Amino acid sequence: MAQRASGDPASPESGTPRAARTDARRNRDKIVQAARAAFTSATGPVALETVARQAGVGIATLYRNFPTRDALVEAVYENELDAVAACAPALLQELPPRAALRAWMDRYLAFSATKHAMHKDPRVGPTAGRTAPLLPTRVRIGEAVETLLSAGAQDGSLRTDVDADDVTTLLLGVSLAAVAGIDPEQTARHLDLVADALTTPGHRP
Repeated sequence: MAQRASGDPASPESGTPRAARTDARRNRDKIVQAARAAFTSATGPVALETVARQAGVGIATLYRNFPTRDALVEAVYENELDAVAACAPALLQELPPRAALRAWMDRYLAFSATKHAMHKDPRVGPTAGRTAPLLPTRVRIGEAVETLLSAGAQDGSLRTDVDADDVTTLLLGVSLAAVAGIDPEQTARHLDLVADALTTPGHRP
């Protein structure tokens, strides 16, 4: 009788480690998302037990993935950075370049607000979420901006005499004002002004 191939999905052993890894990854992702929501909505320190409960996992599972609060903050930061960098090309699949740039600015501000919210928690270490070198972080953000600017240059909607560093510097100023507590409508107006400044004549809304 021919032996069953080790990779056969019907084998009792095959797939079990993979399923366990899938479950572990799913739990980790749920914890990161719950932590982001908890940190951004809290008015005071966030209990990790609350994060675990909102993620639908036990506290032991949380600590197995993130031994310290700072490790969890690092994971949230990295997840947010990945998301804001990846959404630029995704937005260009759905929107014209100028509109995609403006929508991406909102996502960037959300990224900035999340990082600020996490560091309002007095139990978060001063370097948590900041161990990633500043330059690579700025490079990733700059690459996302450059993707949007290049698309806008191709269809003529965005200026060609500005670069990604110009835009990120402007957005940094808006984000600092936003986390200082100005009205959200004012923040949106500031982003509109930045977008208008980058738009070529004849393409402004």
